[in-house]
Formats: sequence, C-alpha cells, structure tokens
Amino acid sequence: MHTYQLHRGRGLEGLERITLTRRPLQPHEVRLRVHAASLNYRDLILARGGSPERPPLVPLSDGAGEVLEAGRAVTAVAPGDRVTAAFYPDWLDGPPTVAGTALGLGGGGAGWLTQELVMPGQALIKLPAHFSYREGATLTCAGTAAWHALFEAGSLKPGSTVLLQGTGGVSLWALQLAKAAGMRVIITSSDDAKLDFARTLGADATINYRTHPEWSVEARRLSGGEGVDLVVDVGGRGTLTQSLRSVRMAGAVAVVGGVSGFGGELEPWALIDGASRLLGVLVGSRAMTERLARFAELHSIRPVIDRTFGFNQVPEAYAWLESAQHLGKVVIDTTAPLL
Repeated sequence: MHTYQLHRGRGLEGLERITLTRRPLQPHEVRLRVHAASLNYRDLILARGGSPERPPLVPLSDGAGEVLEAGRAVTAVAPGDRVTAAFYPDWLDGPPTVAGTALGLGGGGAGWLTQELVMPGQALIKLPAHFSYREGATLTCAGTAAWHALFEAGSLKPGSTVLLQGTGGVSLWALQLAKAAGMRVIITSSDDAKLDFARTLGADATINYRTHPEWSVEARRLSGGEGVDLVVDVGGRGTLTQSLRSVRMAGAVAVVGGVSGFGGELEPWALIDGASRLLGVLVGSRAMTERLARFAELHSIRPVIDRTFGFNQVPEAYAWLESAQHLGKVVIDTTAPLL
C-alpha cells in the first residue's frame, strides 16, 4: 500500500510517498481502507515546524474509510462499516487528561494520509448515513472542535449569539451547527464573496474586517450594544484582544486555533472588567464526535468542501490550504488512481 510520510520542518518538500507492507492486526485493532482525508491548519504547522531530525510521521488527523478487517476483540464495528475516528484515540469521554490526549492522530499517532490505516477499534465512530466519505473526513478535527466550542465548553442555548472568524472548516461547521440549534450567528472575513456564501448557510450578519479593522465595535453594534455570548476564536494572537472586546458581560471566548500565530500578551483587566471566560478547546473526545455525528444526521447537515485533490496531488492540496483562498474544507481522495 502507498502512504505519505512527513519530515517535519521542511515544509512541503518534507512530504514523501512511500510503500509499506501490511502487518497483522492485534485483537483490539481494525484495518481500514481509507477513502478520503482532509487538511487542517495544524498540518501546515507540522510541515513548517519541528526538528527535521525527528522521525517522520504519517500526517492528517481527519479521514474516513471502510472497515476491511477487525480484530477478534472488536465488537463495535464490522467489515463494511463506514467510519471515522476520534482525534485522540485514548480520550473516550469526560474531561481531558494528560494520558488521554498524549497521542493525537497525524501528529505522532497514526495519520490518515495513506491507503490503508490500522487503528484501535475503540477510536472509531460510524459516519452519518447521508454523508459521503469526503464529508465524513471533516468530522474529526474541524467538526468536533466546532461542536466542543459551542455546546460543550460554551454551553450555548437556542437564542444565543455567536461570533465566528473566517470561512474555514471550523467556522463553517460552527455556523451550520449554531443555526441548526436556533442561534444567531455573526461571521467575519476579508472577502465579501465569502461573506455572501456564509449568508446562504444562514449567517444573520457579516463583518468584513478590512472594512472594519476594529471589528469588535461592529460586533457589539450588531448584537445590540451588549456584545455576543461566545466568540469562536481561530486566529489566536492577532484576534484574541478584539474577541474579548466583542463579548457581553460574562460572555466567553473559545480559543480553537492560532492561524495568526501564538504567543503575545493578554491584558488581565480585559477578563476581569467583563467577567469574561477564556476557554481552551482541545478538539474533543470520542463521545463528542459521536454526539456531533448524531446531530449532523438528525439535522441533515452537510459540511462544506472547497476542493478535492487526488492522491498524487498532496503537495498541491497543502499549497492550496496555505494560500488561504479556500472556503470550507480541503479534501484528498485517497482512492484516486496513482500515476
């Protein structure tokens, strides 16, 4: 079988396609035929950073496939089932622990950028019945992080107002989930065409942050001067200050990513004066992904896929994500014929 490995710290030049041989399954393991995988900003960070001396890894935390073979101790899934997997195979439910989050898919644990994947049976989640494999490949990280931010960490209810940043995978997942749950959504972007698309998904209000550099002022205006209940912050260093200025008294900011970088300084008074909460969202547990899958099936939600690349086009897929021109998820079809 063919697989890709990533030599960290070398950028896109660190991607290498290799051939591996099958190994026997352990009793608790499952062998999958991978049909699709999707990219996250985390995958760019892994390609750019880290020591090149570290062992190469099979990248990508998100994917979907068909069960080919199950070990004798596996009872939850069977050959033929269409599945994805939890981002942290050892974080099954409850609050995160050091042990449960020690190994994340595509960052040390098994990654989805391969034609076949062996993984613990306990990590697997069946796809919503109406999902394609490509759509199922968006659940693990982007979908679960959005779910966690809104409903688990944020504890939002119908009628709440949420502010989303940009039109990448997490934000568009959060937009669809929030609208299905009866919330009001404000979303930002620097591209009016992308904002128009967000409105077709149900966004109630939009902000072009180039037109409104102090977008927190506009966010407060659009929320009646009080501020929003929750900001799902994917920007990190470049957005966190304005995110805190956007929330109402006792509102919250759920920090999901760091597209603009990490680090920087946070003024403690911004938290104290507004009695605000700052929530760190570490993707989520297997149980959260299961709840997300059931909710998506119940509400017939279909994730937004921007482009699909073939298995020969992996560097092009990474480059497209890096260009930040995408709208939704960038997917790789691992079943595409090899050249």
